[in-house]
Amino acid sequence: MGLTLRPGAGAPSTGRRHALVDSPIGPLALVDEDGALAALSVEGARQGPVPASFGPRDDDALPHVRAQLDEYFAGRLTEFEADVVLHGTPFQQRVWRALAGVGYGTTATYGRIAREIGAPRAAQAVGAANGRNPVSLLVPCHRVVGAGGRLTGYAGGTARKEFLLRLEGALL
Repeated sequence: MGLTLRPGAGAPSTGRRHALVDSPIGPLALVDEDGALAALSVEGARQGPVPASFGPRDDDALPHVRAQLDEYFAGRLTEFEADVVLHGTPFQQRVWRALAGVGYGTTATYGRIAREIGAPRAAQAVGAANGRNPVSLLVPCHRVVGAGGRLTGYAGGTARKEFLLRLEGALL
């Protein structure tokens, strides 16, 4: 199964609601848009989804995603299954689809993602799109590293990125 990624049609729906979930990397906001996950944001992340767009709080939202996150952080889940709606430019959509293909326990470079989407000179633009990923963890932007495996920027902070990569066994 895996993730079902679909582009958002225009502006985000006004029928959004969100749940707050505790996690080892801090509180997470899960945004439900018409039954699909539209955002997963860690508290304090820069460039992430804007909390004002989350809709009212409803901790009953997206129970299947919450359960999978518990399994992921316990080290028992390596692939998420969810319907995800992504609002972004066509370029961002291409980057996010490529990110979704970076498997658990592995990493990719910005340059590799740029080549995969047919824009080999766009590594910096890939980095910018990566930083605006609205569905972190499920669309695994934390698995993208700099040339030579350097831990470079992560909207949630490099300490969180390092934690996630160690959890997944991509860093020893």
